[in-house]
This record gives sequence, C-alpha cells and structure tokens, in this order.
Amino acid sequence: MGREDVAAGKAKQLKGKANDVIGAVKGDSGQQLKGKIQKGVGKVQEAMGKGSTKK
Repeated sequence: MGREDVAAGKAKQLKGKANDVIGAVKGDSGQQLKGKIQKGVGKVQEAMGKGSTKK
C-alpha cells in the first residue's frame, strides 16, 4: 500500500497546486483554500506511504 499512497499523495499535491494557482488567478479564495487543503492532504498521504515502505 506504500507505493500507491506515495503516488496518490503526489497526484493530490499536483491537483492542489493547480487549484491554488487557478484560484489566485481568478481571485477565487475558496478555490485557493481547496487547493491548499488538497496539497496538505497529499503531503500527509505521501509521507504515510513512504513510512509504510520502510520496514
């Protein structure tokens, strides 16, 4: 499950960054916040995946 979490975490971070940037360009603070949250969730998921592969 580790590699899948790492990959999914990186994908969430990428989607989050896109939402953050698009929200900033459009002036949509709600979309920016959603992007920041997605990036945070992605980082946690990636870290959990990396932690489970170290055994």
